[in-house]
Amino acid sequence: MIFADKLIQLRKKNGWSQEELAEQMNVTRQSVSKWEGAQSIPDLEKMIRLSELFGVSMDYLLKDEMEETEAEHVVFREETMPIRRVTMEDANRFLSIKAAESKSAAYAAFLCILSPICLLVLGAVSEISEYGISDSMAGGIGMIVLLVLIASAVAVFIINGNKASSFAYLEKEIFETEYGVSGMVKERREAYRNTYLRNNVIGTCLCILSLIPLFGGVIIDEENDFLMTMMLPVTFVIAGIGVVLFIRGGIIWASYEKLLQEGDYSKEKKEKSSLTAAISGSYWLIVTAIFLAYSFATNNWGYSWIVWVVAGLLYPVVLTIFNVVIKNS
Repeated sequence: MIFADKLIQLRKKNGWSQEELAEQMNVTRQSVSKWEGAQSIPDLEKMIRLSELFGVSMDYLLKDEMEETEAEHVVFREETMPIRRVTMEDANRFLSIKAAESKSAAYAAFLCILSPICLLVLGAVSEISEYGISDSMAGGIGMIVLLVLIASAVAVFIINGNKASSFAYLEKEIFETEYGVSGMVKERREAYRNTYLRNNVIGTCLCILSLIPLFGGVIIDEENDFLMTMMLPVTFVIAGIGVVLFIRGGIIWASYEKLLQEGDYSKEKKEKSSLTAAISGSYWLIVTAIFLAYSFATNNWGYSWIVWVVAGLLYPVVLTIFNVVIKNS
């Protein structure tokens, strides 16, 4: 049996049309037709892809003398390593869930950023005797508000994670999409590209400009602690709006990349995703511990937020070093 006949047999065994196989291989239907008509043979890279796609050996595909009876030991992917197939309905439902999550997750992050504001304001007000607020009362009320806001944000994150739990495999597993899914996702991604770029530009500018109120307070009266403290909430709000734009755009854009298996969710990167996730989780746990330890030890909540800025800047450096080490290994 020649390669062309084997390809037809394998394609039909999987229930695919020529168009569907062409989409899986990222080639045209005419190319598949020529392969099955023995008019051309795929190059080595595509031959390897066919071998992985159908779960057969390269020998079986290339050796004409190896007939089906001789290849009975070859176990198809569906029998040993079932590969998921994403339908059009699955893709649309996933994109809808992520679109809704982008809003709620962004606002939850905004709550986390705003959570220390009450503590800061009441702490500053307690220093003014006319208001009659003691340090203990200001600290107690401020911490209650902080914990309530953070608890609310965490609840939102947990709910979002539960809604998208059925699609967790998109981040970790290699999957196939049904005919038309990739085209639909690419079209929607292109339509969203300008919005994504705009959100990133505005978000970056807002995070940079958020420091202006602090410098403005220094210019007006650098020795006025109350004024400087009142400038911090303004800084938090401006930076928070920038973060909202980052998160909303990032979640939606990532949902497209997950379905297309591109960018950070390509098939190659999925192989080391578990290690990356472990590194990321450990990194942010350490950053959180440093932030809380420093803030509670010094009671300097007005400036301890800089820990997150520094951590955010160092994060891509840490991941880059990690990826280089893994690659060399």
